[in-house]
Amino acid sequence: MQANELQQVLESKLTDCQVIVNGDDGRHFEVIAIGEVFATLSPVKKQQHVYSGLNELISSGAVHAVQIRTYTPEQWKDAEKLRVG
Repeated sequence: MQANELQQVLESKLTDCQVIVNGDDGRHFEVIAIGEVFATLSPVKKQQHVYSGLNELISSGAVHAVQIRTYTPEQWKDAEKLRVG
């Protein structure tokens, strides 16, 4: 599975989030999920929310490892200001 394919899957399942997926080896990915839904969730619930869209892919072996970062839209704006390049 490629990053763009995983992004499409997650966008269809996490309709309350903007999703960005990075990764180039087909099995290890970085998932950035941005949504207002994260404003009221605990860190564990944030991860569970994103994993809900990944469970089948992890179970099947299509996705081996995922690093998840979650942001509210406001947090994402702040994070983008800090990014270099």
